[in-house]
Amino acid sequence: MKALLRALGILLLLGLAGGGWLAYEAHIFLTAVPEQPGRELYFDVTPGARLAQVATALVEKGLVTDASKFTLLARWKQWDNRLQAGRFALNTGWPPDKILHELVNGKPVLYRVTIPEGLTWWQTAKILEEAGLARPADFYTVITSPDFLTHYGIPFASAEGFLMPDTYLLKKNDVLDTAQARAVAGRMVDNFWRKAAALWPNGKRPGKETLKTCVILASIVEKETAVDAERPRVAGVYQNRLDRGMLLQADPTVIYGLGKDFDGNLRRKHLDDPANPYNTYQRSGLPPGPICSFGTTALAAALQPEAHAYLYFVAKVDGGEHAFSTNLNDHNKAVRRYLQNRRSSNASTQTRAR
Repeated sequence: MKALLRALGILLLLGLAGGGWLAYEAHIFLTAVPEQPGRELYFDVTPGARLAQVATALVEKGLVTDASKFTLLARWKQWDNRLQAGRFALNTGWPPDKILHELVNGKPVLYRVTIPEGLTWWQTAKILEEAGLARPADFYTVITSPDFLTHYGIPFASAEGFLMPDTYLLKKNDVLDTAQARAVAGRMVDNFWRKAAALWPNGKRPGKETLKTCVILASIVEKETAVDAERPRVAGVYQNRLDRGMLLQADPTVIYGLGKDFDGNLRRKHLDDPANPYNTYQRSGLPPGPICSFGTTALAAALQPEAHAYLYFVAKVDGGEHAFSTNLNDHNKAVRRYLQNRRSSNASTQTRAR
């Protein structure tokens, strides 16, 4: 009995000692700072970043001393899922609790937002609205403003096509108005001209009409294929059609002309509608303007279309590569193969779902 009591006493002492050691370690972590005096550093939190990733990055930046303990602190406060995205001004002289509080409750110096390739202006505006960076109405007012278009050298009725897809760190005003929308849109257009400058033939921006043709064609190429290697070939198909006076017959242009209310189902009545100014099944030549924002690979393809004899193309499978044809007979065969592949894929999907 005495031996058992001694053993229990030893375990109790060890437990108290362990608890005391843990409390001491926690106290040291919560009160110690990485540097004294501290330095101000900018720290970026990407959208969707996990707590463990942020904690590791904070250690690498010298803003906290222990990633695991910082993670435990966030979970203890139940703030592990409340980190904001953006760029924050932090200090190496702050304790970890203050660092965490700033990432959760502070105001970022800059807000991070990603604009994917292939979006229309209204889809871009929705992302900006959700990020609290601009209201769609203000954004539209800005990108259609003659003053804005003239200032940025945009030869269309809107800045569609010039809102460069990228990840941006942007300032957010307390009041969302046209000034805020102009700052955001201007940053995106500036980025377009900066990235495009590396692609211009001989390093010189093309003239107005050539620029219009390249930008419109690049936007169509962006929507027609997600395969970078195919883009010069797709651009070549449309260039061949233009050279021969053929209709472009590009579905994405028709869809763009239908606007925000397009329900995802392109119907025969849409293709037959001559009132749609973007209907390249009914109207010859290029549509009146770009139909989306595009990346540099699409622009490069439009600037230097592949030289070939192809006039038609159709997807081999949805979302994949395309089959290219020089004549309508071969194209119709490729279309039948695509439809057969699609039916087989749908049948396989339905079988797995049972």
